[in-house]
Amino acid sequence: MELPLVVGVDGSDSSLLAVDWAVDEAARHGLPLRLVHASLWERYEALQPSFGTGRPAEEVMAQHIVASCVERARLRNPEVKASGEVLADDAVSALLRAGPEAFALVTGVRGRGEIAGLLLGSVSLAVAARAVCPVVVVRGAERNRQGALGRVVVGVGDPSGSAGAVRFAVREAEARGCDLTAVRAWRTPVSEPVDHMLIADDAARLREERASAGLDEALRDAVREHPRVHVLRQAVEGPARRVLLDATAEADLIVVGALRRHGRFGLQLGRVAHTLLHHSACPVAVVPQPV
Repeated sequence: MELPLVVGVDGSDSSLLAVDWAVDEAARHGLPLRLVHASLWERYEALQPSFGTGRPAEEVMAQHIVASCVERARLRNPEVKASGEVLADDAVSALLRAGPEAFALVTGVRGRGEIAGLLLGSVSLAVAARAVCPVVVVRGAERNRQGALGRVVVGVGDPSGSAGAVRFAVREAEARGCDLTAVRAWRTPVSEPVDHMLIADDAARLREERASAGLDEALRDAVREHPRVHVLRQAVEGPARRVLLDATAEADLIVVGALRRHGRFGLQLGRVAHTLLHHSACPVAVVPQPV
């Protein structure tokens, strides 16, 4: 049985865009769609007015949010099996608990209660930094969200820590029928002594070659398993955060890994993923990599 694509919904414009993206994603992979809304109305049931319905207003609102999102999903693509559920929990906990039984978790950039000027909402950040399954934060311009550019990008760091992200990205490119661009950044140390320009050029060339070799190593298994995917390899000089952020302008999705150290609690999110989640011009998939 295929694991569902789980979407956190709260009725905000951001979550509605996440629903639209998730419907298209579920159709591409042949997955069921599970829309969840977290509400703690049961804790405060005695304090909530019922407005003549016999039920707390918060419960009525929660059920309405889920029903309207399910209807939106069915109207967008009737062939996608969509279901909805209200969970008696806070949003972060509800989504994290759904993670082990999800193909991926999908969120919008911000929720209803968050300040409009925020680059990224607290729920999306916490889920992306703690989930045990891939998390997609739907952001960026319409053309990027709609998949109009025909390009998935994966950021490749250390080959041993990028395996999950590479596998996810290759499957995404295959499902979309588009190219995959694998990017690995490299840098020349500022403190490196330079006695001669030719020596400096040789050192830079060596670093670029090592970066290219790292790309080949990280991609080897996934490319062999998905031979139909056309992969472009780019070893680019510069800070990884800037290199990957620049790549999002012409991408439908960018995929990065996030190390999850066993036994460590709190947010586990590297600087590159953190930057992309806040500033990317396209949706961002964060794929956990246990270490």
